[in-house]
Amino acid sequence: MSYKKRLDRAFELAPTLPFTRNTQYVFFSDCHRGVGNTNDNFLPNGTSYLAALQYYYQYGFCYIEVGDGDELWENRRLLQIIEVHEDVFSQLCKFQQEGRLYMLFGNHDMAKKKCGPLFEKFACYEGIILEAPELSQNLLITHGHQADFLNSVLWRMARFLVRYLWTPLERFGVLDPTSAAKNNVKKDKLEKKYLSYAIDRNCLLLTGHTHKPTLGNVHSPYYNCGSCVHPKGITCIELCGFQISLVKWYESAQKSEHFGNIYCQCPPVYPVYVKREVLATENLLG
Repeated sequence: MSYKKRLDRAFELAPTLPFTRNTQYVFFSDCHRGVGNTNDNFLPNGTSYLAALQYYYQYGFCYIEVGDGDELWENRRLLQIIEVHEDVFSQLCKFQQEGRLYMLFGNHDMAKKKCGPLFEKFACYEGIILEAPELSQNLLITHGHQADFLNSVLWRMARFLVRYLWTPLERFGVLDPTSAAKNNVKKDKLEKKYLSYAIDRNCLLLTGHTHKPTLGNVHSPYYNCGSCVHPKGITCIELCGFQISLVKWYESAQKSEHFGNIYCQCPPVYPVYVKREVLATENLLG
């Protein structure tokens, strides 16, 4: 099966959500929440992520997680991840209780296809379609691993290699060469596939998987949330009506009004300010 057919299959049973001038969505991908050990790459950005969740909840956004929210290749038990990051999941529950939470599974948390103990009566999808009557194109959202043969068709083998080979070696600074996030050549090939699919299917395509934040446009209709495991902050995509923005959240020891909304956290030693910075914005109406 070709990668385009695998991507098509992600949208066969996808729920359809409204996409109008009045809707507000925020997309996060590749949080890779772990169990709080040295391999938990999400942990350093936990404060920024929690502040972002509080902001988007307060301002009425619908939260969509575009796969790999939890690291279930290195770790076996989702409940352990929930216990370690209880503050994060408590905030996600608030979105869920108001019908403002949708989660997609990626290759690293494909076990969530069967829902599990995350939320009672909660579904985890492979794709979501935002239907936009005012645009000539719909916005299709999926994790993006479907275009990556090793991480889709051979995902069980890839999980075995990560769990028993690359995770132990990571402690010594050895990077996983099979990961699209850590292999620039593979990353570039995947981005070309995503763009080709979007143009061929006449849609806007939003993914994660590569960890490379990307804001496309009407001529290059491919978008990527980035990830929550960057060394210097997290990235996401905001969709307010037909205005789409690439946004970065990060910690700073200094308060600055230049970057707008600031959330003050108070660790025992010194205050930390979490800043929201809009990196780029496009109007989908042209």
